[in-house]
Amino acid sequence: MGGEIMDKFILLSAAILFLCSICLFIYDRITLKKSMDGLSKMLDRAISGNFDQFIFDETMYSSLEAKLSKFLAQSSLSSDKIKSERDKIKELIADISHQTKTPIANILLYAQLVSETELPNDCRQYVNLLVSQSEKLNFLINSLVNLSRLETGIISVSPKKDDISRLLVSVRENILPKAKAKNIEIVFPETVCEAVFDIKWTAEAINNIADNAVKYTPSGGKIEFSIIPYDMFCRIDISDNGIGIDKEEYSKIFGRFYRSAKVSDEDGVGIGLFLAREIISSEKGYIKVSSEPGKGSTFSVFLPK
Repeated sequence: MGGEIMDKFILLSAAILFLCSICLFIYDRITLKKSMDGLSKMLDRAISGNFDQFIFDETMYSSLEAKLSKFLAQSSLSSDKIKSERDKIKELIADISHQTKTPIANILLYAQLVSETELPNDCRQYVNLLVSQSEKLNFLINSLVNLSRLETGIISVSPKKDDISRLLVSVRENILPKAKAKNIEIVFPETVCEAVFDIKWTAEAINNIADNAVKYTPSGGKIEFSIIPYDMFCRIDISDNGIGIDKEEYSKIFGRFYRSAKVSDEDGVGIGLFLAREIISSEKGYIKVSSEPGKGSTFSVFLPK
């Protein structure tokens, strides 16, 4: 008799414990759901910019609201500060561009006018140098302004599907006069490949690479453009038979203001390849280089399809 009572007591206790466990589980789930709903609403208010702390007590939820409110306030101040700094940079870049554009243009104009008059040989040499240096200064200022605008987000590329042939027409117009001046042969392919890119900025990137190819290829050399279509990318190769690049410099040449010791005597400031990489990267593309010193280099530009 006593054993039966004990068994029933044990079963009853087990049943009560089981029910209590179920109730505790349900309570925990309800509490968790309320907490998650509260956090979701809190984040929704934060995203919409209408966040205010509603609960002021000693609970963990109230503490979380207080911390989130403080974080959002600090983030807002940081965002306002960044915007203010960007606006100042934008004004500075605009001012530099405006203040330098007119004087450089005037120097070029007057130098070219003087070069068209009858001059002694020594004077003509100095005028030609003046024109050449003014053009370099104009290129440097424009490159620095464009670079600053890209890095600060003042100018953004607008990629869209376009024909690579249109891009190469723009590049050809820029590079042919420079190549002819050094008696360098330029080969352009026929292509129907399409990719997604901003034609203006991508042309500037390709021109920077092609300018280097002309600069570092000796007179009578050859530069060849080729197009290789892939499933995800369209590849543009710019190959030359110039001085080449050492393998350990592959990553360095894309650095800002980097110039190899073996080309230190050549004109340049080392921002052309850096700007080219920034442009292509902003279009979700990339650039690779392969080279052999003394035999030439190939720069491969991959544009997404």
